[in-house]
Amino acid sequence: MKNLLVAQSGGPTVAINSTLMGIYEFARKKVNKIYGARFGIKGLLDENIYDLSKIIDKSNLSLLPQTPACALGSCRQKLKDPNESSEQYENLIKIFRKYSINYFIYIGGNDSMDTVTKISNYLKISGIDDIIVVGAPKTIDNDLFETDHCPGFGSAAKYIATSICELERDCSVYSLPAVTLVEIMGRDAGWLTAASALSRLNGASGPSLIYCCEKVFDIQSFFNDIDEKFKQKNNNILIALSEGIHDKNGKYISEIGSKNYLDEFGHKQNAGAAKILDGFVKKEFGCKVRSIEINTLQRCAAHIASLTDIKESIKLGEKAAECALNNMCGEMSTIIRKSNNPYQVEYKSAPSNLVANKVKRLPDGMISESGNDVTIEAIEYLKPLIQGELKIQYKNGIPVHANLFQT
Repeated sequence: MKNLLVAQSGGPTVAINSTLMGIYEFARKKVNKIYGARFGIKGLLDENIYDLSKIIDKSNLSLLPQTPACALGSCRQKLKDPNESSEQYENLIKIFRKYSINYFIYIGGNDSMDTVTKISNYLKISGIDDIIVVGAPKTIDNDLFETDHCPGFGSAAKYIATSICELERDCSVYSLPAVTLVEIMGRDAGWLTAASALSRLNGASGPSLIYCCEKVFDIQSFFNDIDEKFKQKNNNILIALSEGIHDKNGKYISEIGSKNYLDEFGHKQNAGAAKILDGFVKKEFGCKVRSIEINTLQRCAAHIASLTDIKESIKLGEKAAECALNNMCGEMSTIIRKSNNPYQVEYKSAPSNLVANKVKRLPDGMISESGNDVTIEAIEYLKPLIQGELKIQYKNGIPVHANLFQT
């Protein structure tokens, strides 16, 4: 029997450990050993490799679906172009051979699929057909092509919708004019910001205005929108906006008066748009203004995970393992939506090169013509993804989490 190795990469999510569980459960009786590389491709290159059968028992296996973040650790490391430097790839092959690894599954987003694509291409060019590399999708941003939606997104959307619903209640207790700005993750895609509209499902008002990063953000139009809400006797204005909102020149609002850090993939870290607008709104309207940056809370709120998201993430892990064992090198497991009502999906796969380094943005049909809200089409797409709740195990009044590497 052959050996399989799995690693996780990129930003953590509530559901990435469910995908790990799906891979492990599907493959453990079909391969000799299942290894885990700690800290992604970086850990693999450093030979930070563990036999998962020795660190995963029944107890922490059952806890993985309610454990946020990456149980194996993560990284943001970009492999060099193999045409420019083959050293990293030669080292990877040596490590695969050393541990008799025939299958490598990498769980991650579009940057991680860049890694899957590069390694699989190198294997093909080198004539190596006994090592199979497969991707399993992950990202709360929901911006991967070839899959209807992404593991981790549904749970983040559920947390955002719930938080906005609660914030709307909190904001409504005073009669004095006030504006609350809520910044939601989404550098290049506004899926998460659109999910704030789900807070209206049970009759609540939800956000007064929603600004997704797909549309140009004009500050004067923004002021006009707020002014119009005040004229409608709405004194408590709750605004949801993407961290990646930008002006007509493509400059991020968060860049005003700040220096931005670039990660290894050249992505800007854009947090801070709400704080910038906070000052502008105070100056323009002279009212109370509060800016809230949800930040990483939206990607680690396992206590309110979507059961649909968790179940699908497990299935996508199983599908990725199935692809690997069927020698489908360079593929990524995917979800295809068959219907909304009843909600039905099937699990397929697609070439990772169609996903790598690409961003699937919120389509125009899901954004209102005014550019400051979403449409019913968005609600119909989003609603099935937040259904159901996990039965969380608690101890001492708080959730219990799996810890594969006891410290």
